[in-house]
Amino acid sequence: MLEMLTLDAFEQASEKVKEVTQKTELVESPYFSQATGNRVFFKPENMQRTGAYKVRGAYFKISTLSAEELGRGLITASAGNHAQGVAYAASKAGARSIVVMPTTTPLIKVERTKGYGAEVVLFGDVYDEACDYAMQLAEEHGYTFVHPFNDPVLATGQGTIAMEIIQELPLVDTILVPVGGGGLSCGVSTFAKLYNPKIRVIGVEPEGAPSLTAALEAGHPVRLPSANTIADGTAVLEVGDKVFPYLQANLDDVITVPDDELIVAFLDMVENHKMIVENSGLLTVAALKHLPAENRRVAAILSGGNMDVITMSSVVQHGLIARDRIFTVSVLLPDRPGMLVRVAQAIAEVNGNVIKLEHNQFVSTNRNAAVELRVTIEAYGSAHKEQIMDALRTAGFEPTLSATML
Repeated sequence: MLEMLTLDAFEQASEKVKEVTQKTELVESPYFSQATGNRVFFKPENMQRTGAYKVRGAYFKISTLSAEELGRGLITASAGNHAQGVAYAASKAGARSIVVMPTTTPLIKVERTKGYGAEVVLFGDVYDEACDYAMQLAEEHGYTFVHPFNDPVLATGQGTIAMEIIQELPLVDTILVPVGGGGLSCGVSTFAKLYNPKIRVIGVEPEGAPSLTAALEAGHPVRLPSANTIADGTAVLEVGDKVFPYLQANLDDVITVPDDELIVAFLDMVENHKMIVENSGLLTVAALKHLPAENRRVAAILSGGNMDVITMSSVVQHGLIARDRIFTVSVLLPDRPGMLVRVAQAIAEVNGNVIKLEHNQFVSTNRNAAVELRVTIEAYGSAHKEQIMDALRTAGFEPTLSATML
């Protein structure tokens, strides 16, 4: 039997996954290159079949199963992307698939998993609770369990991404890879180091679920008390014990990213690359600014693009607010005809765009002294926002910033 996580195994996996993957050629980014001082290339696995890289490992893993294992039916747990990968690969193999997903999984991932033929069971608030239940069902019913990350065979399939990056960009200096349970980062870092030890591989995980950081500090996997992040695909309480030794040996560094950086990264990707990348896939985008500006060739893996429209809308709105593209001011003014026009004119003269007005006449018992006008304004950014504030002051008002509620 072929030993996994070797160059021969990666080569075999590469040929196998070509049966189901789409070619995701590197996309060079002039915008992020200029912003970060490095040459930035994206590996757009968000454009992959099933919308994420997970189909690679799932398909390769299932291709190694015996007819008896397939016949028992396959079960897994996933926040969404592995679920779709297993469902798709199982359907190709003619096997039944059951997927346990956290109750917090975005609806689009649930529906797409069902669309690939899987039976979906919703259980638990986070992946780890769903996984425990899936393993319980596997034991009760004799299903074959396909782990979403803690499996060297699966990790070998995920590592084919690194092979493709190096084939296309042989002089790559740094590879950024998202980290949840560790399967993707295990495969990518192991292949990269086997092929060229000089390539730096950096894991990126959400600040609200730093399972790998905690494991590296302890020297072994530890279970976090909670996972609180919008990057649902990487909200894992404990990194896999079977892949952890490879991460210890092959990752050069780990960067943690707060959720607010993912929000502005989403806006940057939409506006500059017209790409929809889910929050977990944006970890590597947000990490770019944490690297030193050394004009190195940096490949950032965009691990998936499965985001529901409601989440997308919320992230866009919060991103616009974070970038000072939308803000709200409160202005007190006498309740007299023409005052609203003066406020609007002051904003218009510096090209601000009013998108919402709220007029509160009950802020004071003396309406002749003051009523409150809350104005939500669209701007080009922070400098333009300050210009609008100055224009209001010049017009005789005293604007104060307020929380924006869209």
